[in-house]
Amino acid sequence: MAEGCVMALRYGMVFFNLLFWLGGCGILGVGVWLSVTQGNFATLSSSLPSLSAANLLIAVGTIIMVIGCLGCVGAVKESRPILLTFFILLLLIFVLEILSIMLFFIYQDKIDHYAQRDLKKGLQLFGTEGNVGLTNAWMIVQTDFRCCGVTNHTDWFEVYNATRVPDSCCLEYSDNCGLDNPGTWWTAPCYERVKDWLNENLVALWIFALCTALTQILGLVFSMTMFCQAVKVETFYA
Repeated sequence: MAEGCVMALRYGMVFFNLLFWLGGCGILGVGVWLSVTQGNFATLSSSLPSLSAANLLIAVGTIIMVIGCLGCVGAVKESRPILLTFFILLLLIFVLEILSIMLFFIYQDKIDHYAQRDLKKGLQLFGTEGNVGLTNAWMIVQTDFRCCGVTNHTDWFEVYNATRVPDSCCLEYSDNCGLDNPGTWWTAPCYERVKDWLNENLVALWIFALCTALTQILGLVFSMTMFCQAVKVETFYA
């Protein structure tokens, strides 16, 4: 009976980590695909130029794959060191996620202020040499969210030193439409538009967060249970 429980636990751990590993492969694949197909599509931030969607997905996918691989190997071999390493890494990530969420809500106003300031600073690099990624990112955001500038369409006036906006701010896109009458431009601030979109999808985001947390908790439970079982077996045969 006990042996059957151990086998069920082992197979459950292997299956769980196999799904974990496959999920990491999928995220890594999407990141690589974005990196290859989108080319210079980068970040809106001027201070964190490497913080692109592709790079984030590649980093997250790699970490998940490594942890999933550790869990699978630890479960198959019933190796205490590997199971303990898997548990510690997963616990560390879980704690960091909780702390990040707490700090985000505590310092939300300061984060908003810093983000808006950094995004406005990034506008100065729009259309300049070597910043094709940032330029493309702003064009996509303004087109998709039907907005203009960070906090106001007038943010672009300081960039161009004229009453002008990028063509992606236009209600109907055409070459040099950003030079036309302001009545033909989007005027909604992009920062608020993106925040509104996140609030509209808040339920989906929380469901995703809860599913992620539940997956991590199951991984912690499985790994520690197998670790304790391995200790009992080793003590029994000692």
